[in-house]
Amino acid sequence: MAFELVARDGLVLLGCGKMGSALLAGWLAAGLPAGSVWVLEPHPTDWLAGTGVQVNKGLPHAPAVALLAVKPQMMGAALPAVQALGNGTTLMVSIAAGTSIASFEAAFGDRTPIVRTMPNTPAMVGRGITGIVGNAHAGARGLDLAEALMAAVGEVVRLDSEAQIDAVTGLSGSGPAYVFHLIEAMAQAGQAQGLPAEVAMKLARATVCGAGELAYRSSDTAAQLRINVTSPGGTTAAALAHLMDQGTGLSPLMARAVAAATQRGKELSQ
Repeated sequence: MAFELVARDGLVLLGCGKMGSALLAGWLAAGLPAGSVWVLEPHPTDWLAGTGVQVNKGLPHAPAVALLAVKPQMMGAALPAVQALGNGTTLMVSIAAGTSIASFEAAFGDRTPIVRTMPNTPAMVGRGITGIVGNAHAGARGLDLAEALMAAVGEVVRLDSEAQIDAVTGLSGSGPAYVFHLIEAMAQAGQAQGLPAEVAMKLARATVCGAGELAYRSSDTAAQLRINVTSPGGTTAAALAHLMDQGTGLSPLMARAVAAATQRGKELSQ
């Protein structure tokens, strides 16, 4: 139903960088007609030009959705292109970190239906996860529509309040970088134990990707999966004695990292 509405009334995509392109690819793969999408992008790629969507050709009068996919620092300069769609029936959906619903209401008008989302970069391979929250004018209908659009590139969770979105940013929005750094750290540790750099990186990368896929497919909790790998007194237990140390281990370190990212998200929203 959501895609039928968008196909009928149109969708405007403001910005088509990596995340915008991932979303567009997901929508087209899900069956959204290319002709129902208008893209405003100052530097269109060859891929975008070949999708069949309408690139930099003006806007429909009252599209179902305008999805704002520009970087937060570019938002002020980009919003005027779609400002005329405010205070109407068009649902504004933002994927920008650090830009509050109140800021969008100030830009578009306080009667504008707005949904703020926080996706992450695994959306580029269809395995993202997105937190969403809307204002009163978006309502259940707006959230349903935003969820359908974001579900084209992964899972979606609904938040109780906008106050939670900075924590989503700190955990899953920034989270892929933590995992990529884990790969780097594991590879460096393997090198320190005598492995060639290329072999260590291949082992680390495949281990993290494989463990992630196992966690994704398994019905077991992460704790149970960890236990399944850990023989008492064995090699894994020896490593986990360091990683699970309550003072210096991974849990307190990750808590500090996510708190720092969450706090920075709050500062950017000011």
